Amino acid sequence: MPVALLLLLALCNAIRVNGQCDLKPTLDSRPHSVSILEFGAVGDGKTLNTIAFQNAIFYLKSFADKGGAQLYVPPGRWLTGSFNLTSHLTLFLEKGAVILGSQDPSHWDIVEPLPSYGRGTELPGKRYRSLINGYMLHDVVITGDNGTIDGQGLIWWEWFTSHSLNYTRPNLVEFVSSEYVLVSNITLLNAPAYNIHPVYCSNVHIHDIAVYAPPGSPYTVGIVPDSSDNVCIEDCCISMGHDAIALKSGWDEYGIAYGRPTTNVLIRRVQLQSSSGSSLAFGSEMSGGILGVQVQQLQLHDSLTGIEFRTKKGRGGYIKEVIISDVNMQNVETAFSAIGNSGSHPDDKFDPDALPILEKITLQNIVGTNINMAGNFIGIQESPFTSICLSNISLSTDSTLSDFWRCSFVSGFSESVSPKPCPELENLDTSSSCFSLLKPNGRAEIL
Repeated sequence: MPVALLLLLALCNAIRVNGQCDLKPTLDSRPHSVSILEFGAVGDGKTLNTIAFQNAIFYLKSFADKGGAQLYVPPGRWLTGSFNLTSHLTLFLEKGAVILGSQDPSHWDIVEPLPSYGRGTELPGKRYRSLINGYMLHDVVITGDNGTIDGQGLIWWEWFTSHSLNYTRPNLVEFVSSEYVLVSNITLLNAPAYNIHPVYCSNVHIHDIAVYAPPGSPYTVGIVPDSSDNVCIEDCCISMGHDAIALKSGWDEYGIAYGRPTTNVLIRRVQLQSSSGSSLAFGSEMSGGILGVQVQQLQLHDSLTGIEFRTKKGRGGYIKEVIISDVNMQNVETAFSAIGNSGSHPDDKFDPDALPILEKITLQNIVGTNINMAGNFIGIQESPFTSICLSNISLSTDSTLSDFWRCSFVSGFSESVSPKPCPELENLDTSSSCFSLLKPNGRAEIL
């Protein structure tokens, strides 16, 4: 096991406090339980168990109206291709249980692209189905005694880098159009692309998980809430090749047409690391909108960018009413970034006049050490970024850069910020809109 992963697991165990999430789904215990062994599975790391998982879950569907059921995965290495979950199901991974994603692409189904993206995110056309899937489910749980889901993504990363794939890479776990989803107390490793992708979902609670992919893994992402609402992510440790957590909501004209925002999101007590992307990212696919996000008690370290907002002409949509507070950063190249020319377009059918809106963003109570650049805010001339509110921020650096802040087409207000921000972020006319987002005690509150 890589040293970096061992350190991640140790740090994750250290921050677990068994906190409660206000959005936590109410899920009853399951009155029925079966073991994957009962369906002929072999945990030797070599035998393909896709049929065993499919048959077990098909059998457990019969208990949906009887209180639901649990599929128990004992210690062992359980090789499988992609399979689907069902409603009122708990997938329980015992300590020492490892679900392994097959490295044979024929064991991963090919499916249509998501409607809010119009095509695969990496290649035109279809995409590989994720390893573990839920579609239009209600009340589904993936949990355990720190069991593991390992996507064995190395071969996928090599295919991606060599442009050998015909379809967009699969994710590790994906829920589509589902509600009351819980993922907890497991470790996810080496996803081909995303690790957990709830899209078009409601009432999602992700807590007490560790997620890891090595620094060189291309565009691997930890958790991606996408056109979903009532999402809570807490007490997690995530270390990724690209973004640790990225909020999204669809791509250009397809996301605009689908019209479902990511909204009412709470992220707290998480430890994030990103080698080539951002510890916490918004966009750049945000055409359905991102609204009402609270982020608290972050530990960000050894990352290219700490917190980044991404968008582009043609996206449309909005990112607004985001409050991020109580953050500690260490060894981060750029602490804050907001970019108006990020990413690409799915095709040539996008509307160049669909201008995104980025406004009412509050960053407060933040300390950073060994920061190279404080902020890089590059807005859009036709749609400047507005109401960027900075408060009680102290960033220390050993850098020789003379301009710790870069700003264009942006406006906002700041107080008690060091190093001193650019003049565009010292606009007193913006201060009233900043303070309206705060409680009297200075804590964040989305109105």
